Amino acid sequence: MGRPPDPARRERTLARATDYVLGHGLAGLSLRPLAAALDTSPRMLLYDFGSKQELVSAVLAEARRRGAARLAEHLPPAAASPEERLRGIWAWISAPERAPYVRLIFEVHADGLTHPENYPGQAEAITGWFDTLGAAFRSVSTGPDDTVTPTLVMAVIRGLLFDFTTTGDRDRTDRALDRFCALLQP
Repeated sequence: MGRPPDPARRERTLARATDYVLGHGLAGLSLRPLAAALDTSPRMLLYDFGSKQELVSAVLAEARRRGAARLAEHLPPAAASPEERLRGIWAWISAPERAPYVRLIFEVHADGLTHPENYPGQAEAITGWFDTLGAAFRSVSTGPDDTVTPTLVMAVIRGLLFDFTTTGDRDRTDRALDRFCALLQP
């Protein structure tokens, strides 16, 4: 009889694997170096997650969960204006300590365009933010089922984030956010 599953060990391994991927990225991820960094074996990783792809999917879901939870903690209050909320999101997501998340987001998006089979949850990674963003921008939305406003906000933030991450030009990207905020004014 084999060893019974240990959910607590799997969760600890998932937390550490997520930290590893945030620090090293997914490109060239191999089970042997990952297992060595986590003080386990490739065999145990496969035992706990079933396959490398399942491990990667779990890591990406955990990274998204962490990001969403941390963003929710740092959003300006519901009474804040859309502009204040947008500026709060931008300040939080573009902060230097979020760089590992940002790199992972863009790495997954880029690789997912070429290899969508590797990221079956890619669309959910984008649309999963609709509830958070929809609530944050309810005063400028068209109704409770509005997905256009969160799509637009996410597209602007993602575009500015890609620009800022690539160029390092904080001043210009902040001014572009200012312009977008002005467009949100009634």
